[in-house]
Amino acid sequence: MARRPLPRILSNGGAQLARSRELARTAADSATDVLHPLITITRGLRRLAAAGRRRVAETPKEKRGALLFLVSSVLLVVALLPYGPLLAAVTLMAAAAWKGRDRTPAAADGPDESQTERLKALYEALVPYFSTAEDPEPLYAHGGAWDKAFPTYAFDGGGRISHLVVRYPAYFTDGEAEARARIEHLLAAKSGRGREYHFTWDEEDNQLTVSVLLPLPVDIAAQRFVTTPGETVLGFTDPTQVRRTLPLTYGEQRRDVPPVIWRTGLRSTEPHLLALGQPGSGTSTLLRSIALQALQHGDVVIVDGGGTGEYACLTGRDGVLAVECGLTGVLASLEWAATETERRLIAANRAHQAGHPPPDDTKRPLWILVDRPTAFTHLAAADDRKDPLSLLQVPLRHGRPANVTVVVADQLDSADALTDAVRQHTRARVVLGPATADQVESVLGAPPYTTPVDQVPPGRGYARLGTGPVHRLQVPATPNPYDDATSDAHCQAVLDLLPPRTTPADGETVPDPDPTRSEPEPVEPETEPVPEPEPVPEPEPVKRERVPVLTEPEPVPVQTEPTESKPVPVLTKPSKTS
Repeated sequence: MARRPLPRILSNGGAQLARSRELARTAADSATDVLHPLITITRGLRRLAAAGRRRVAETPKEKRGALLFLVSSVLLVVALLPYGPLLAAVTLMAAAAWKGRDRTPAAADGPDESQTERLKALYEALVPYFSTAEDPEPLYAHGGAWDKAFPTYAFDGGGRISHLVVRYPAYFTDGEAEARARIEHLLAAKSGRGREYHFTWDEEDNQLTVSVLLPLPVDIAAQRFVTTPGETVLGFTDPTQVRRTLPLTYGEQRRDVPPVIWRTGLRSTEPHLLALGQPGSGTSTLLRSIALQALQHGDVVIVDGGGTGEYACLTGRDGVLAVECGLTGVLASLEWAATETERRLIAANRAHQAGHPPPDDTKRPLWILVDRPTAFTHLAAADDRKDPLSLLQVPLRHGRPANVTVVVADQLDSADALTDAVRQHTRARVVLGPATADQVESVLGAPPYTTPVDQVPPGRGYARLGTGPVHRLQVPATPNPYDDATSDAHCQAVLDLLPPRTTPADGETVPDPDPTRSEPEPVEPETEPVPEPEPVPEPEPVKRERVPVLTEPEPVPVQTEPTESKPVPVLTKPSKTS
């Protein structure tokens, strides 16, 4: 069967629409050019009318009569003069045209004197890197034309460069990381320190685009994020790096901010996380933020190696299995975590072999948050005990199928003391605080796409999930609510997210320390009620004929008035030979 051709409107409808839009745009531009004098005169008449109204409004009431008489006299004289109305109309149109002209000041064609000096200095600094003696027509030369090397530039309100496009010769080795790093360091130093720059290298066109990144928001407090189970918000980043946004609350306002989301669970490729940073960089804040999000759908075990009570607010809460600060408790908790991981694996494996779904007790996520574990390594070595980091090997290796997630946070100086299991199985990485580009690359496995700065707020750093790109990161403010140095708003935000206190399993209550109160009556322990014995009926007179004959000739004694406490004696069954 032959195929019919598509209708003409469907085959080339897009071209017709584009042509129609182009014709409409051309007609609108032509009409604007033709009607431009009329538009100018109309704008001028409107401005003259507004000025007249203001003049009348500003005139005192006692002088408005004289003003009205003066205007009426002028109009009468103009009307009586030969060609007076025509001359008045021409004068009014000329005044309206003058008043309605476009008075917007023309933008400057080029940079001012200070901006020109800055661009010249930057050009001269790049000459040793982008020029060679064998180049017959060098693009960069001392005293050369800087406008050919910088086709596009922009400055901020302070006179510093905010956007710059740099052209460089084709023989520059832009494929080498060291050559790129030298140029980026020079541009960041000459354009202004204390800011983060983004460098985009276009090898095909031999151009480098330099952009200044805006600082990430630091006023985002801890709150309930719109996520699904298995998603954890590590922080927030630039809008150009991610495609998703989260609605957040800023006091009474709401904004959409792009997050850095870490996915955990059975199908996660990065089931565990490692966070490193300098002291005071915000690694404990990151762990508190993760703990508050994990408690919505799972259980948490916390190991505090700092010993400063950063996680005291979580002690005794629903879902918090333990908050350990001592070596003995840490070893016991981590041993239990390893045993629990093995138990979950065995239970899930048996269910899979039997063709049944996994048990419910293996589906609930278990989070193991370890802060500064290397502090216990030295204590364990001094006491000749097991290293706590060695107990993390089982949860790290087999935690993903068992719904067990491990988060380790430590300082950059102690990164070498971490075990191989921690470094190999923590594919999600975070670096917080001031760090050099080499330190960031050694932890994340890839260099940052911006220039690190020396002074950063707490919780500021970089994150990389597996083999993905490197993101700028700002952790939401999640301080210790028991710390007096934090703001009341942030402390209250954390307290609102804490789960309620755990009720003891035996239901016992804490005794009241106030001796003036009357003590409650002691409650006797509940025991199983013992059934009362049935009342013994009064014995009827014994009939002699119903008493069987015993083998022995002696008569059987019968008790006529038995006591109430003793049961009625039971006669034995006589033998058949009587």
